[in-house]
Amino acid sequence: MAHIPDGILSVPVLISGAAVAAAGVGLGLRRLDDRLIPRAGLLAAAVFVASLVSIPVGPSSVHVLMSGLMGIMLGVAAFPAVLVVLLLQALLFGFGGLTTLGVNTVNIALPGVLSALLLGPALRKAGHATTRAALAGLVGALSVAGTGLLVALSLALSSSDYTPVATVLVATYVPLMIGEGFVTATIVAFLARVQPDALRPVAP
Repeated sequence: MAHIPDGILSVPVLISGAAVAAAGVGLGLRRLDDRLIPRAGLLAAAVFVASLVSIPVGPSSVHVLMSGLMGIMLGVAAFPAVLVVLLLQALLFGFGGLTTLGVNTVNIALPGVLSALLLGPALRKAGHATTRAALAGLVGALSVAGTGLLVALSLALSSSDYTPVATVLVATYVPLMIGEGFVTATIVAFLARVQPDALRPVAP
């Protein structure tokens, strides 16, 4: 349930999420130079398609987020890419909502960007393929964990009635952390062999 629908979150949470998302998107657009736009478009398209495959887990469902991979390859420019994906999903398929677009963007993009900022430098300098893959998997897993915690926090801050649901939702993200870590590690390992520059955001 990374896509929180309309009518659930409180106004303060919606406003706060929109403000943080606007700041992230604004900063991301300033870093999104002409060389990075094609990469952002390809990643957004891949995430859009991959996220259409949902797997039921308990009372909710999960799908790959690939926000950690976007953070590694795009840096803060992942914010506008995630925004575009979520907007199209809301308009075309009814995933999430328009009023929650800011909160959902932050919940998905921010953990991926922060995880990549934390571990990305070590990942790119890693001299051994196994170490690089392990770091990439950790980025993927941490980004999902961060998303789960932010979704739970968004619900809990909106109403205490959502606290039990938020707790259950965090647990549903554990299997996704494992899967996301594996997917991210596999893709990064492949790119490191065929196009290592793709693992470094073009814009400084």
